[in-house]
Amino acid sequence: MQETDYIIVGFGLSGLAVTRQLQSHNKKVVVIDKPSQNASKVAGGMYNPVILKRFTLAWNANEQLPYALQFYKSIEDELKIKIINPLPVYRRFSSIKEQNNWFEASDKPLLNEYLNSDLKTTLNKNINSNYSFGEVKQTGTINTEKLINAFKSKLSSNTNFIEENFNYDSLQVNEDSIIYNNLTARGIIFCEGIGVKNNPYFNTLGIRGNKGEYLIIKAPQLNLEAAVKSGIFIIPLGDNNYKVGASYDRLDTTTNPTETKKIELKKQLDAILTTEYQIIDQVAGIRPTTKDRRPYIGSLNEHKNVYLCNGLGSRGVITSPTISKHLVDHILKDLPIPSDISLERHY
Repeated sequence: MQETDYIIVGFGLSGLAVTRQLQSHNKKVVVIDKPSQNASKVAGGMYNPVILKRFTLAWNANEQLPYALQFYKSIEDELKIKIINPLPVYRRFSSIKEQNNWFEASDKPLLNEYLNSDLKTTLNKNINSNYSFGEVKQTGTINTEKLINAFKSKLSSNTNFIEENFNYDSLQVNEDSIIYNNLTARGIIFCEGIGVKNNPYFNTLGIRGNKGEYLIIKAPQLNLEAAVKSGIFIIPLGDNNYKVGASYDRLDTTTNPTETKKIELKKQLDAILTTEYQIIDQVAGIRPTTKDRRPYIGSLNEHKNVYLCNGLGSRGVITSPTISKHLVDHILKDLPIPSDISLERHY
């Protein structure tokens, strides 16, 4: 038998963050994951503390954002990769009312450090607007695909990554140990995203899928050096390529891109872009969401060494470092999990 401290099932942002937290406490980890087009790899990767539909601060963003950037910087330094890309975000206003709402929000104590009250009348000659643009500060992108691939390579080089679909029938849960095939561990942590629907231990939680699709376009004349939000995001990728999206669909449970969403996104893009572009790719992923839009972390009542970290939704880039820390502090230090994210609220 191969001994380890913890088995991690799933390796999107959630699984990576939990793995990183455990390793920071010198715990041995084995990750089991089947490579796939998961939500983390196809995500926009934006870190943005403000909900731009309503001009409100995202849940705990003022605490989570600084910790997340510190978390990703430590990975950059250790793996010698560049994944943090500071990038301005501009909200394109569609009415005077929206502009006035922006000014009102920028005066609020928790928002004034993120919302610039000096508006831009024009941002880019290829983006039309009858109104102004508002800048969100302390924003950027995390290259989630590069992050996951680089961390996976590190684990694989130490034989700590097993590429296979997890077989629940092979899992044996004892009071003080976990056995899976030839592995024995203290505990197991499921970080499967929407794959939790197939997990017999947690498939009654009601974690739902929210499918998101993006277009990748090439626009040689756009020359946009900031992300723009106007219903959809336009996010620069470099080399005249941009990510456009995302769509939202709670009914479609497939992971394949659809022609319907392609048309929908193109229509939204055509309404604001005045330069020619070419669609070069389309990607899709399923975000795991919960009814109250808060993650689920914790252990089973009947099996205290079987844990869950799931339901990060569309803001996993910002939330996963803090959420994973709460879970690992609970596991290793017996610290209480905040009630609004605890699995206990389900029972």
